Amino acid sequence: MSAGPHMEPSAAAPYAAGASVAPDRAAAAALLHARGVIKRYGAFTAVGGVDLQVMPGAIHSVIGPNGAGKTTLFHTLTGTVPISAGSIHFEGQEIGHLPGHLRVRRGLARSFQVTSLFQNLSVRENLRVAAQGRSPRKALFGWSIPGNDDAAVAVADVLLEKFKLDGVAQRASGHLSHGQQRRLEVAMALAAGPKLVFLDEPTSGMGIDDIAEMKALIFSLKQEGYAVLLIEHNMDIVMGISDTITVMQAGRVLVEGTPDAIRGDERVRRAYLGNMVTGGRA
Repeated sequence: MSAGPHMEPSAAAPYAAGASVAPDRAAAAALLHARGVIKRYGAFTAVGGVDLQVMPGAIHSVIGPNGAGKTTLFHTLTGTVPISAGSIHFEGQEIGHLPGHLRVRRGLARSFQVTSLFQNLSVRENLRVAAQGRSPRKALFGWSIPGNDDAAVAVADVLLEKFKLDGVAQRASGHLSHGQQRRLEVAMALAAGPKLVFLDEPTSGMGIDDIAEMKALIFSLKQEGYAVLLIEHNMDIVMGISDTITVMQAGRVLVEGTPDAIRGDERVRRAYLGNMVTGGRA
């Protein structure tokens, strides 16, 4: 059984950043299209009118300094918090008014900046419960003993192998290494059968070997047809695997483009990246 979405892996290729596509055609082709998204907390505006288009099968990274509004943007797009104004369309349908669990059923899934697992459940059970949550009726019985033919178990077993967690399948997730926990969290997002995966700093706190493995895993999602919206501070990952990069500053989009365009953009270097992406070049 495949845990991936039913879509062509190369669906986004004609619409990669930098391609010549009319704006209205690009919007129609977008898997996710956010327009004028605003999130206010009282008098404070955390996200101030963001436009964002994520194409099918693409890796789209959102970067910027701490406090730029990246995670808050994720919260609005996934339904963790309501938007104050603007619109969010997914596969052409307005979802800005939907709660988070209904957006999951539409095909969105996410990992969080801070690892969120069922600490006392085994790795396999974490994945089974996540997979079972795709069906509202089955989710009510997520704690029951699964049958041998349980589809959620099949999804869990596929993901155990893909994320190299089969050797610790019966271990409580709270006893995993940090790198293993981060891999498990991404695997749980995939268990929901999404078309678009939101990853919020998936390499945070990882060692060098774990970072390289996560980079390869994220790139493999694109190859399997998933779209990925990524928040990441590791510029080697961002520049190495992204199709499009959106740079945020003070709750707004500063600039958007291909990795090469972002690397060479003087506004980006002044505002945020400096030598991190230029390799020390002035």
